[in-house]
Amino acid sequence: MNKMKVICNTSPIIGLMSIDRLPLLWQLFDEVLIPQAVEKELCVSSIEHSKEVEAIKEYITEGKLTVYQVKNEEIVKKMYGKLHYGELEVIIGAKECNLPLAIIDERSARKMASEFLIDTIGILGILTLAKKQGLIQCVKLDIDYLRKNGYRISENLYNRILEQNEED
Repeated sequence: MNKMKVICNTSPIIGLMSIDRLPLLWQLFDEVLIPQAVEKELCVSSIEHSKEVEAIKEYITEGKLTVYQVKNEEIVKKMYGKLHYGELEVIIGAKECNLPLAIIDERSARKMASEFLIDTIGILGILTLAKKQGLIQCVKLDIDYLRKNGYRISENLYNRILEQNEED
């Protein structure tokens, strides 16, 4: 598969970091953009997450994550309330950069992205793609760990992903 440029929302980054799988993003994609609203969400100073905040800042400095400034801030402001700023900036940023794919987990944001004709993939799709490309051996352990960390994954979706990856 040819690598491509993508834009990513906050929760997939937090989820991937929680299972030590964030590097999959730059192994799978040429460039990973995060809009400014996502950078703000990720870099909010907190004592309990200071290690993660420092890691994000380092990934930005190293160019593994590229901060993107949305050009059409007006449309983001007008649409705020339907979704959060980060989700809206991901969708508008994907449109502005003519990106084929956005990484978003939230169902409502994925629905809006599809209305803008943007394909989406979530954290489970990232893990599946990584397995297909031989970057990880199995998805079950990572998904179990995500669920243990409070990531909401329905039993139906859980079983579907395991079946799709030929795991049980």
